[in-house]
Amino acid sequence: MNNLHIVDHPLIKHKLSIMRNKDTGPKEFRELLNEITLLLTYEASRNLPTIEVEVETPLTITKGEMVEDKKITIVPILRAGLGMLDGVLSLVPNASVGFLGVFRDPDTLMPIEYYVKFPPLTEDHQIIIVDPMLATGRSMSHAIKQVKKHGGKHIILMCLIAAPEGVSVVIQDHPDVEIYTAALDEKLNDKAYIIPGLGDAGDRLYRTK
Repeated sequence: MNNLHIVDHPLIKHKLSIMRNKDTGPKEFRELLNEITLLLTYEASRNLPTIEVEVETPLTITKGEMVEDKKITIVPILRAGLGMLDGVLSLVPNASVGFLGVFRDPDTLMPIEYYVKFPPLTEDHQIIIVDPMLATGRSMSHAIKQVKKHGGKHIILMCLIAAPEGVSVVIQDHPDVEIYTAALDEKLNDKAYIIPGLGDAGDRLYRTK
């Protein structure tokens, strides 16, 4: 699993432990997800290409490097992925945003797409797909397939918690995609929820259950 990167920073561990707590309310849950996303983005963007620029300081002219953030596209998987969007945008505010709506059929556990809207994607764009939970991996694999279908090539997947089953599916289907997560949990239960996990991230973000 060379494509899997577990960002086990002490601050991430601390914040994630609070998020796992069943008594943590939606306000704090949203804030913590945003904070962890910031830390994950820092690591996931480590290898972004830069361009050389000329900068005039108060004393002289020098050369610096800048990220071409207009060639970065963030794709949150609706709806829980929206909870990670602002965290990424706070670091790359000029990035484009695409949206993909997918829900999991409760009987077959297969992804069902209900909305897709991407900005123009080219081979030199860096695409960051975000969703808090990588469970079965089928929705993530579907999202990656759609991004590639629309012209994307360089893809990073960023999630809060991953299950081994989901990681295996994504790596098998898309060995060219890098996965960044805050934790690799134990397994999926018989309803395809991550154990120990934190429950349904969308429900906890928006108090829909």
